Amino acid sequence: MKDVSEPPAPPAPVRVMVVDDHPMWRDAVARDLAEAGHEVVATAGEGRAAVRIAAAARPQVAVVDLQLPDISGVEVARALAAPGEDGEPAVRVLVLSASGEQQDVLDAVKAGATGYLLKSAGREEFLDAVRRTAEGDAVFTPGLAGLVLGEYRRLAAVPRREDDDAPRLTDRETEVLRLVAKGLTYKQIAQRLVLSHRTVQNHVQNTLGKLQLHNRVELVRYAMEKGLDQD
Repeated sequence: MKDVSEPPAPPAPVRVMVVDDHPMWRDAVARDLAEAGHEVVATAGEGRAAVRIAAAARPQVAVVDLQLPDISGVEVARALAAPGEDGEPAVRVLVLSASGEQQDVLDAVKAGATGYLLKSAGREEFLDAVRRTAEGDAVFTPGLAGLVLGEYRRLAAVPRREDDDAPRLTDRETEVLRLVAKGLTYKQIAQRLVLSHRTVQNHVQNTLGKLQLHNRVELVRYAMEKGLDQD
């Protein structure tokens, strides 16, 4: 008997904004996204214009270059990724830059960028990064993830001045926090704990709220201070 089961539905297109001051590069990136089935809702060549346009275009992901003629891509990331009322970033930012300098990467992540990809990345690697960024995963060009984790560890070694009176986390929240501290993406955590991606995100947001922290950088630092990154 012939199998008449329906094939799985293709993933929904991601609403993307492209921010780059080089028109040819900007157009090429937008074209690759459109050909892959994504919806390019806006493009911009300047940072302030990008922030203004994003409020109306409402992209899920902004692909942002660091070198812009008015304000830096780091400032754009900070403005776009500011959390909304639900604690989620208004826009997830994927930096696409020619620079792999440590300070550039760290500044972008601390500003709220979800991922950082070098412009030397291949087309498929880039498109996969856009999809994963939309899902909330931290995406980095190979080698840069270790750099960011190393900075987390350095920050964790700096004593915090606040009193250690943080609210108690649930066992599940602690388990998720431990895996975040080890550098796992939300998708990897979901697979390991047999949870949905959204459930993992909710646990992280609840933990951020309880601990009065603002982003993943601060969360990982806290976890490392508590030794949660150790087996």
